[in-house]
Amino acid sequence: MAANKFESIRKELENMKGRSAWERGVIGYALEILDQVEERSEYEGQEPETIEALNDYMLNGAEDWKQASWGGSYEIYDGDIAERLCNPSELKKTRNGERRPNSREEWLDVQARALFQAANKIKKLYRKEA
Repeated sequence: MAANKFESIRKELENMKGRSAWERGVIGYALEILDQVEERSEYEGQEPETIEALNDYMLNGAEDWKQASWGGSYEIYDGDIAERLCNPSELKKTRNGERRPNSREEWLDVQARALFQAANKIKKLYRKEA
């Protein structure tokens, strides 16, 4: 994947207008993940050539997005995750991340879902550029 391909994907992501706090957070994560893919590509001297290779680059050693989230590769504080992914009323309801987001998840699980969606955005743009 040529550098101009990275630039094209980045430009598409930056032009996305997230209507919700969640969507804007997912786009932010996608840009961070793309940065990591670019750094690894430069370090290794080769770009991912398949979707599977791209996925490996994005996970950066983690087995899945839950492991990437819980392993400390992204935000680690509940309040930071909540601030990134919640609208003002959700932040108030969760006391800026002090309370759990819902009865089934912790904030790191919520982040893992957002990372998964961000990776899917990148894959979709990657396929479009291929």
